[in-house]
Amino acid sequence: MAAGLACLSPATPVRAEPGGYQRLEGHGGPVKGVAFSEGGRRMLTASFDYSVGLWDAQTGGLIRWLEGHEAAVNAVAFLPGNRALSAGDDFDMILWDLGTGDILKRFEGHKGKLIAVEVGPGATLAASAGWDGTVGLWPLSGGGEPRFLAGHRANVNDAAFTPDGTKLYTASYDGTIRRWDVATGAEEAIVVSHGFGVNHLVLNAAAGWLAYGALDGAVRAIDLASGAQIADLTADRRPILALAADPSGRFLAVGDGEGYVMVVDTADWSIRRDFRAALSGPIWALAWEPSGGRLLAGGIADEAALWPIDADGDALFAGGPREFHKPPSEMTNGERQFVRKCSICHSLTPDGGRKAGPTLWRLFGRRAGSVPGYAYSDALGSSGIVWTEETVARLFEEGPDVFTPGSKMPVQRIAKAGDRDDLIDYLRQKSGRADRAGSEVGSKTQ
Repeated sequence: MAAGLACLSPATPVRAEPGGYQRLEGHGGPVKGVAFSEGGRRMLTASFDYSVGLWDAQTGGLIRWLEGHEAAVNAVAFLPGNRALSAGDDFDMILWDLGTGDILKRFEGHKGKLIAVEVGPGATLAASAGWDGTVGLWPLSGGGEPRFLAGHRANVNDAAFTPDGTKLYTASYDGTIRRWDVATGAEEAIVVSHGFGVNHLVLNAAAGWLAYGALDGAVRAIDLASGAQIADLTADRRPILALAADPSGRFLAVGDGEGYVMVVDTADWSIRRDFRAALSGPIWALAWEPSGGRLLAGGIADEAALWPIDADGDALFAGGPREFHKPPSEMTNGERQFVRKCSICHSLTPDGGRKAGPTLWRLFGRRAGSVPGYAYSDALGSSGIVWTEETVARLFEEGPDVFTPGSKMPVQRIAKAGDRDDLIDYLRQKSGRADRAGSEVGSKTQ
């Protein structure tokens, strides 16, 4: 039932763990993107909670939250001049002033969510990978209009510039990796034709290879000159959700949907490490510290983890399964509906934390869009809706695109009346009524 930007709330600094592990805690949703600054002194984390976190890599402290996206943030990248880029499900890419946290520019024009952002040599151009099937090329200095490269037949998932910035490689759900001429925007070649969608790619032009990870779990490398396959590192774990090369270009880290991280030595394409990094859920993002000594990872947990590559032990994320991973037999149907449809965006406690949506505490009898400090859409704030058993049922029967048009809540429905009734019963038990609390809303209620 998400409907706006995540509220500001205090964050816990990085927590040291035995063996040199550290955890960046404070996000209110899974971490989808991570990045190190060029000098390795700062880190960025992008989250489902609509926020970007800026962290000090030396002390592990949170520097600030960057708030401005209106949906999940999927990718982040540092820029010179104390700036950064972020891209998200709201179809936008944002240019940030990291010193103040201000938005310097919002790049608009895509017609689908953005899943990756790549900065070109000299930081004069950025490429955005869009689920509208296009790649955006955005001038970062000197003005100029954006250009959109069209040719893929499905979502574009990743992009990589050549070192001289003249070529761009892109990966797509259509199963191809394509090469483009940046100056003209012309498609030059289909470099890879894979039977399943390609999620990520890493280009090492100096060494003459390109590696990619795919929906079916394939991890392969090809020779750039001939197109011939030079390595197949497929471990029968799917999908591949993260792929990152260390600064030297020698080591490749692979994260998958089953929570494993594999580290490959590309000198001979041998596997250096292969371990279960998350006891529950996928690894969505990986980034190497510039020194090559540590990996920064994001996954289903509401935190990022910093891992010394040579440390003993395995799991980066040692916590148990999220609520929505509980076996159905351990939940009532009402709880099951809540954890599957609502819990990733909403809490049931007075303090909603940094969730993507406001807390559902004291939900019934409350006016929609009335939580102090929460940035609702204008459509929801002016809707006049009061949340009752009837209006909640209509929300899930008709869908938010019909019942609350123009709001930011993801489109989802609960088709069976019995399931809707069970959800409402569960919310009634766990949430309570605003009109019984003596006021319409509490400190952080919807």
